Amino acid sequence: MEAADQVIRYAEHDGASVAWSAIGHGPPLVLGGWWCSHLDLDWRQPRFRRFASGLAQGRTIIRYDRPGTGASDRGRMPPRTLDEELAVLEAVLAAAGVARASLFGASSGGGVASLFAARHPDAVDRLVLYGTYARGADLAPPAARDALLAVVRQHWGIGSRVLSDLFEPDATAAERDEFVEFQRRAATPEAALASLAEVYAMDSTAHLGEVRAPTLVLHRREDRAIAFALGRDVADRIPHAGFVPLHGEDHFPWRGDADAIVRETRRFLGDRVEPAGDAPAAAPG
Repeated sequence: MEAADQVIRYAEHDGASVAWSAIGHGPPLVLGGWWCSHLDLDWRQPRFRRFASGLAQGRTIIRYDRPGTGASDRGRMPPRTLDEELAVLEAVLAAAGVARASLFGASSGGGVASLFAARHPDAVDRLVLYGTYARGADLAPPAARDALLAVVRQHWGIGSRVLSDLFEPDATAAERDEFVEFQRRAATPEAALASLAEVYAMDSTAHLGEVRAPTLVLHRREDRAIAFALGRDVADRIPHAGFVPLHGEDHFPWRGDADAIVRETRRFLGDRVEPAGDAPAAAPG
């Protein structure tokens, strides 16, 4: 399948339909499920499409929506634990017929990607983690976490706008409006609340030290959603992991200097890397 095409398929897991897609040709690179995604709506966004297509040069990119979000079964609630997230990822890989792959875990998707690598060392070639963290409790003080959960619980419209300010600080007013609408279409208020609660409850500290796959951790210095120090902490917990600091404040990898993330990822995976021109891929360490 060409990188320009996307066909959504469905895996069955615990009585729920899990939407997944594959683009490109070559060794598989699996993007771990995160927060609120939507395979169809994501693919309509030029920035996201360019980012995913860049990763898909010479590779098959597999993505999926977590149950309760996006194009997956909306009658179910999202996973509430990392073990439940792992079971969803395992079901997607089984449906796709993938026995071995590299993984790309971004944001809250880093937890399930690293857990899969720890539990299934023979099934993982390489692991790339971007903008992620080890413990959800470190993301913000308890009062701030409780306040955001309360806003999402009471008014998902306002909550989605607050999250937009965190995730896309340099977005225009129109782009923020589009993202707010995207979040509200990607998840119901109940699913969004459950997903955010899991983000804060997630704790990967017990398994990060068990990851044996070659690992690269990428993090933007000015990321407002997940502090730079938390990314370095993840790298410190994984044996022999590499850490590359990047310029920028956008949390989503497809915003800002997305090409730098594509280049660093492809270089680490051993894929051909396009010249970066005059723009540096990474800030000095």
